[in-house]
Amino acid sequence: MMDENQVRTIVAEVLKHIDLHGRIKSGSIPCGVSNRHLHVSQADLEILFGSGYALKQMKPLSQPAQFAAEETVLLVGPKGSIEKCRILGPVRPATQVEVSTTDCYKLGVKPVVRDSGNTAGTPGCVLVGPKGAVTLKEGVIVAARHMHISAVEASKFGLKDMDRISIKSSGTKSVIFNNVLVRVSDKFALDFHLDTDEANAAGINNGDMVEIVA
Repeated sequence: MMDENQVRTIVAEVLKHIDLHGRIKSGSIPCGVSNRHLHVSQADLEILFGSGYALKQMKPLSQPAQFAAEETVLLVGPKGSIEKCRILGPVRPATQVEVSTTDCYKLGVKPVVRDSGNTAGTPGCVLVGPKGAVTLKEGVIVAARHMHISAVEASKFGLKDMDRISIKSSGTKSVIFNNVLVRVSDKFALDFHLDTDEANAAGINNGDMVEIVA
């Protein structure tokens, strides 16, 4: 038998779901497929590439002010390594490695799905650059699927920051992605992000359009 706290939790989740269905509007969203990459702190960047080093932009990304850098590093885990993992800029307060579940198996680390920035208790690895190596005690995650959206666009769709929605792809391998985290900010451009394992399973390519369904 469920206790009173369990009942309250279930009721709260049901009401939240009803509220979401009451205000959400369907619509098409561009999809961005995220290959393995890492974000680095300035301190770790200087260990890897030398004192005072600054990232060199290779190409801009879909999110404003974000870019793929020319710099890559070697990822080393307990059972294997992955070469040429690209750094994304600009630098961040803490270093974080984002890989797919398949990559985790190659490295020999447990695949832990987390929202970006939530790295406490996650596996670590070693980063090797041309000037030195950084040992991460934690920070290797399989990034949870999520959608970036500006405040203006979020209002049009009836969405709020931290909502969890469902998104449907099309085509012969069409799937519904549940539990998609919505991140709202005026610094964001509209984009649904998922990793290569998820994209390959659904036959999705970078730039394909997907649909908000719930």
